[in-house]
Amino acid sequence: MPDWDKIKLLLDDWKPNQVIVGLPLNMDGSESDFCIRARKFARRIHGKFGIKVEMVDERLSTFEAKHQNQLKHEKNKKHSSTNYRDNPVDDLAAVLILQTWLSDPTIAVLP
Repeated sequence: MPDWDKIKLLLDDWKPNQVIVGLPLNMDGSESDFCIRARKFARRIHGKFGIKVEMVDERLSTFEAKHQNQLKHEKNKKHSSTNYRDNPVDDLAAVLILQTWLSDPTIAVLP
């Protein structure tokens, strides 16, 4: 369950005009089981906070984030583990989702 108080604090602090939410489509473009959750989350953000929400296809964001993370660790051998639990990539995947939207806002899909 989302931490709505924390989300409210972030929205109050940053005062964004809109929120971007990743849509976890399958590789063939069909809806995954997680799409229902992502769409519900987007609708709830809009409903609770009255802020515009756009969704962006996130199919390859986690794959790309893991790849970038692996390259970083190969370059900097200080970190011996490339295990996902030791090196989560969600923050990097979020950056990639936002960069995708910023490069082409017309790719947004309906929540």
